Amino acid sequence: MPAEPCDFELTLDVRDYECDLQGLVNNAVYQNYLEHARHQYLASLGLSFARFHEAGHDLVLTRVEIDYKAPLVSGDRFTVRLSVVAESRLRFCFVQDIYKEPDGVHVLHGRLIGTSLNRNGRPGLPPELKTLLLSR
Repeated sequence: MPAEPCDFELTLDVRDYECDLQGLVNNAVYQNYLEHARHQYLASLGLSFARFHEAGHDLVLTRVEIDYKAPLVSGDRFTVRLSVVAESRLRFCFVQDIYKEPDGVHVLHGRLIGTSLNRNGRPGLPPELKTLLLSR
């Protein structure tokens, strides 16, 4: 895996049912891996999607860009690495990469852009996210 810094890493294993008829992880499953890593990252900071929702802030993705570079198969172990950066005043970007273990083959690169919507459906980041993004 590359030596560049990241904000969070999560190592997981591919399960049989995540594979298609070709024996490869289905392309849609990778988004589950990325989402799980984002949730775990926020949880590691003491933040949760449920608490944001209860406070009137719904975190939503507005754009997903994924480059698939190499496949994973059942039984593979892999690491999801992520960094979060400000995309604009009202948007954030999770830069996420997946690497196969133990050889470090680059499996996927993604840029997932999101925002937060208040109860009226208007964008506006909660204070915790603003603080997180300003610390980058």
